[in-house]
Amino acid sequence: MRTLLFLVLAISFQTVKASSSYKFHNDSTEIKKRTVGILIFKNAEVLDFAGPFEVFSVSNQIHNNKLFDVSVVAKTKEPIVAMNGLSVNPDYSFEDAPTFDILIISGGMGASLVVKDKEALKWIDKAVKKSELTMSVCTGAAILGKLGLLEGKPYCTHNTVYPFIEKMVPTAKPQKEKRFIQSDEKLYTSAGISAGIDLSFHIVEKLHGKEVASNTAQYMEYKGYK
Repeated sequence: MRTLLFLVLAISFQTVKASSSYKFHNDSTEIKKRTVGILIFKNAEVLDFAGPFEVFSVSNQIHNNKLFDVSVVAKTKEPIVAMNGLSVNPDYSFEDAPTFDILIISGGMGASLVVKDKEALKWIDKAVKKSELTMSVCTGAAILGKLGLLEGKPYCTHNTVYPFIEKMVPTAKPQKEKRFIQSDEKLYTSAGISAGIDLSFHIVEKLHGKEVASNTAQYMEYKGYK
């Protein structure tokens, strides 16, 4: 019993030590902790929002809780039933949501309803304009297209959605062979479902460097990030 207790304490000590001793690549300057808001809605694809949620949350967790404050936002605070029946409780509604430094627009079958929801589109448009950067996952690109934010720009989306966006925004430039792409100065779009994880790692690296992103990928045991 004493041996087991010793091992637990030793592991805990090493974990705390590793976290507290980590130095950021830009350690000479003050680290800005960014707010991350993940937009969900009825029939949002689970991995579209859960994947980025995990990347940003774990990155923050293992780097002294200094990087990101991650939350979920929806039209109301009523539980959201995502694809395949997962129920999610939003942290914020459109009425009380703060300004997010990073806005993540998830996708899924429910995106087809969001593009017809004037109230939702109005809130999203304002949130995009106020954000430092915005990223869409999967069919979330269709919401950006509806807002006119993909005009003449390269974009990625789910492989089944390209025909829909090509009709909606003929001037947009589909990038069907890419996992994600930077669509303009502060707008990023990713391909289907799991591609949101890859884009999230790209954003973490862009903001905090390769080492932070690599640490996160190693902790998550995610082999897709290099």
